[in-house]
Amino acid sequence: MTNKIRLGIVGYGNLGKGAVKAIKQSPDMELVAIFTRREPETLSISEQGVKVVHISNASDYKNDIDVVLLCGGSATDLPEQTPYFASMFNTVDSFDTHAKIPAFYQAVNEVSEKYNTTAVISVGWDPGLFSINRVMADAVLPNGENYTFWGKGLSQGHSDAVRRVNGVKNGVQYTIPSEAAIEKVRSGSQPELTTAEKHRRVCYVVAEEGADKSAIEHEIKTMPNYFADYDTEVNFITMEELERDHTKAPHGGFVIRGGETGDNNKQIYEFSLKLDSNPEFTASVLVAYARAAHRLNQEKQYGAKTVYDIALGYLSHRSAEELRRDFL
Repeated sequence: MTNKIRLGIVGYGNLGKGAVKAIKQSPDMELVAIFTRREPETLSISEQGVKVVHISNASDYKNDIDVVLLCGGSATDLPEQTPYFASMFNTVDSFDTHAKIPAFYQAVNEVSEKYNTTAVISVGWDPGLFSINRVMADAVLPNGENYTFWGKGLSQGHSDAVRRVNGVKNGVQYTIPSEAAIEKVRSGSQPELTTAEKHRRVCYVVAEEGADKSAIEHEIKTMPNYFADYDTEVNFITMEELERDHTKAPHGGFVIRGGETGDNNKQIYEFSLKLDSNPEFTASVLVAYARAAHRLNQEKQYGAKTVYDIALGYLSHRSAEELRRDFL
């Protein structure tokens, strides 16, 4: 094995912990350091030889790390952290606020071009793998329509909204794609569908003792922006059931394009994911793109990159010869 790609992780939440596991499964990579805003001594990790470093001291590791995985949130962490780290390291992030990606790209590109780093932005499964498949389907079937369905998956934001309701002790919310809507799309009829028609919402709620369950259900179902416009189901369960059945973070979904070729021949393109752990899968995508970031930087391909700029071969630890022989 040639020298391993040396990685750093910024942030040690669910995504950062998933990245540690993904790096262990990558034969050509090693984890050097975890950067945190917390006091390093309060971070308990069991990884031998991995340093825990305060984020303010990251620049001390410029010569020891090839790529940094940014595992913070898109709302406030990544808009600040990605440009900062891209001034020192090659980076990969999972910035997922779709409407803000163009501006985010510009900000990161300006820094990474200036400092001769390679910054891969907005990778994961959506944006990321779903993005690739939306473009692939559109390119192959120009006469058609794209549809994206999310779920079955646990939504962090909607779960927080449920927990804010008076009388709720704990709770989670799942986004469920509509089977009827999916079948309409698979039929090739290219239906017009609203987001509400494509998904429904299912809540599992632990009520406070003595709380008015009917009032809780009414408040959830009528909550504007979150539930009012959807078919929403509220199920009351015990704390034991919540801890037993709803502590994982499953997710997934579908990208489907219905199109026509030639003499009105219907063609359906579909890509789907079913994930037991959203953060572990997302982290696995980040790690694959870290390999690409390192290779691109060695080729002096500097600046911000998206999944549209990177050939698939750059993601694999296998040689081009192996890929042609075993996968083509």
